[in-house]
Amino acid sequence: MSNSDRINPRQLGTPRGIKAECDNTYEFLFAGGSYAAVPTSGDRKNRNKPTRGRKKSIFEAYMSKEDVSSGLKRGELLQGPLRINPKKYHEAFIPSPDGTRDIFIDGVVARNRALNGDIVVVRLLPKEQWKVIKPDGSDKETEATHESDVPEDMLGTCVPQETAKGDAESPDVIIEAQFDDNDAEHGQDHLQDMLADGIKKLSLDTGEKVKAVGIGAVHGTKQDDVPKVNDPRLLPDKFLQRTAKVVYILEKKHSRAATGFIKLLADKNSELFRKCAMFSPVDHRVPRAYVSLADCPSDFVTRPEDYSNMLFICRIVDWKEDSNFATGQLAKSLGQAGEIEPETEGILTEYGVDFSDFSPEALECLPQSLPWVISLGELAKRRDLRKECIFTIDPSTAKDLDDALSCKQLPDGNFEVGVHIADVSYFVLEETALDKVASERATSVYLMQKVIPMLPKLLCEELCSLNPMQDRLTFSVMWKMTPEGEILDEWFGRTVICSCVKLSYDHAQSMIENPGKVFSPEELPPVSPQHSVAEIQQAVLNLHQIAQHLRKQRFIDGALRLDQLKLSFTLDQESGMPQGCYIYQYRDSNKLVEEFMLLANMAVAHQIYRSFPEQALLRRHPPPQTKLLKDLMEFCNQVGLDIDFSSAGTLHKSLNETFGADKYSEARKEVLTNMFSRPMQMALYFCTGVLKDETLFRHYALNVPFYTHFTSPIRRYADVIVHRLLSASLGASSPIKMEKEAIQRQADHCNDRKMASKRVQELSADLFFAIFVRECGPLESEAMVMGVLNEAFDVLVLKFGVQKRIYCNALPLLGFHFQKVGRKPELTLMWEPERPEQESVSQVITIFTLVEVVLKSDGVPLRYSALLKRPSSE
Repeated sequence: MSNSDRINPRQLGTPRGIKAECDNTYEFLFAGGSYAAVPTSGDRKNRNKPTRGRKKSIFEAYMSKEDVSSGLKRGELLQGPLRINPKKYHEAFIPSPDGTRDIFIDGVVARNRALNGDIVVVRLLPKEQWKVIKPDGSDKETEATHESDVPEDMLGTCVPQETAKGDAESPDVIIEAQFDDNDAEHGQDHLQDMLADGIKKLSLDTGEKVKAVGIGAVHGTKQDDVPKVNDPRLLPDKFLQRTAKVVYILEKKHSRAATGFIKLLADKNSELFRKCAMFSPVDHRVPRAYVSLADCPSDFVTRPEDYSNMLFICRIVDWKEDSNFATGQLAKSLGQAGEIEPETEGILTEYGVDFSDFSPEALECLPQSLPWVISLGELAKRRDLRKECIFTIDPSTAKDLDDALSCKQLPDGNFEVGVHIADVSYFVLEETALDKVASERATSVYLMQKVIPMLPKLLCEELCSLNPMQDRLTFSVMWKMTPEGEILDEWFGRTVICSCVKLSYDHAQSMIENPGKVFSPEELPPVSPQHSVAEIQQAVLNLHQIAQHLRKQRFIDGALRLDQLKLSFTLDQESGMPQGCYIYQYRDSNKLVEEFMLLANMAVAHQIYRSFPEQALLRRHPPPQTKLLKDLMEFCNQVGLDIDFSSAGTLHKSLNETFGADKYSEARKEVLTNMFSRPMQMALYFCTGVLKDETLFRHYALNVPFYTHFTSPIRRYADVIVHRLLSASLGASSPIKMEKEAIQRQADHCNDRKMASKRVQELSADLFFAIFVRECGPLESEAMVMGVLNEAFDVLVLKFGVQKRIYCNALPLLGFHFQKVGRKPELTLMWEPERPEQESVSQVITIFTLVEVVLKSDGVPLRYSALLKRPSSE
């Protein structure tokens, strides 16, 4: 291919050949743009119109680094992560530094070529350009939306088939699972949707009126509490949302990779038609891009229809000030849209997950002479626990076993309880090639059908995995405890263990539920001859008893738990296609493991912070966002729910006492749990030397002053650093080489990768569920209404834990109307009669209404809808 065929991004401005396509609208910049053909209000205000014959910039040039730096110092500029609304890609937001309402960035031009997740610097626009909003926060478009809002489908974490200990299952994160990431993903916009009281966004154009649909005029909406003023400058701040424009991209966090489709340009006579194709991303928040025809398949120009359903990966390499479209480079063709592997590879690439093979340099850091044995010198440095009754409890499919438990009754009636964690830092030494790749990956990524590991298989599944009847190096926390879980003594140290059995959660659950049962060898996995089944069962029962006390005490002390429904799939062994799905059950065996992992994490947090107050890597969980919490309180008042929001503990208590005892009380609890997750912030890794105020170290959900991650070093790099700190604190190794600033940088990176891996896991679950609906649907289920808008409502589909929006105009209705009953939003649907002689049936939709829905594939790859079933006429 000659160089002349390549696009030079530096030379490519707005091409003449397709001027007609893009002069008059910026909505067409993005893949979903075909549904709007007018510039957004922000674009009208901010754009310079291109004039014929003289090319003008569409986007403002970025400010210089020096000007940005001084502007931030003086407070004239603000910075934050950009979030683009996936449903309305011309709307973007950054969080307000003072924790109040998000700052609104209106339109593609104001966003100035920044992509979702980028850290941007913005300048506030003059007050006359601020957005007028409803004072009670019910304007659903005033807040940012996060990525999980995209298909409105999956709620909660889905449990991957291959979960070694996936985030969804891992006992030490389940307590935090909903705060770690869902909060960041499920949007504030979505909360606003939930809280919306049906009043349309107030427009500065007073001529705009709410449209009546059928008999569905929107009744009962009072607008007199908002001053009838057009000029934002005359309104108090509580009626306004600040707006801004992007002036600089501080950090390009978005991978600049996208999956999508290629199309020929519209104007066949243009010069550009012979050089370029148009790449149209699936994610509407990424711009369309010109790609070189030289990078496209050789017969694409003659047979474009052959590629209409072929997914490609494109990397955005440039986006010039004077061009409506970005310049991209096609990276590769993935395969047909809607198929598992092409879609999965697309998801991994978009979120920057490294799924390449480990480099020879990294693999050289592993023991080369196999089978590997522990040297006598190493054994001499460790406490030898190989004769103790120690075992693992994991999902049945797990291959990377990080943690084991022991529980030995002492002569005085107390117990010696141990948590034994794989000693990964023995194999992954600081500043080696393997350490570098692990620190970059930062986490294993759990998909429905496979795991993308943080460490090579030899470590994950063999040398570090606490496999039964094999000597393994571990780091242990051991306590002397009363039967009630009171800690009398604590010990940390490097140990060597030999697990006597690999139990699954099902095995442990069976032991807990049948304490008197004598298990036959066939009912359990192979057990070491050194220990009897009875001894193992007694240890499980003792751990269960202690865990119940620990758990009860945690909630008395004010912890909060928000469990959302989690979907799991059974896969066809040959094709890998989803055959069935079910809600994952979180049972006593899971809770048992969780309690001791939490205890170990808290103990280690105290130990490393005591020893290294400037270098400790801890995990904090800030309290909920004030504004969203206020909106939620308002909403609960509107629907007559008595919820105490004053602390994590009171919230937990309210949640578990509000629901009555009928068979739908659990469904009501699921709906509220989902809502309560929305204002929650992310839990974050941080370095103690960088955050001076110790009160900020707290973990809101656990309601403890210090917490960290120690128990999963095979799959989380943060835990590897924590192991190094713990080892140094015990004098077993030299102090960690990283300075506090480097630890903070690594903490930030771990936070970013954790969020990306969580999102990838959600998208993998979305993918499998959409394929399940396509292959096995239509699917029927009861659903409960979660939120009511004026022309649609949101439901939680109870059988599958997915959330969908149902639009009134998609139903066979004579009409519908929206009203407020007291302060509670309510939609009345008037169904068309099935037969002429019948009367119309009316159906009232309000929060917690139970309805029947059908999930049905849309015929577009991976899209499905929820349709409301007609109520019976009795």
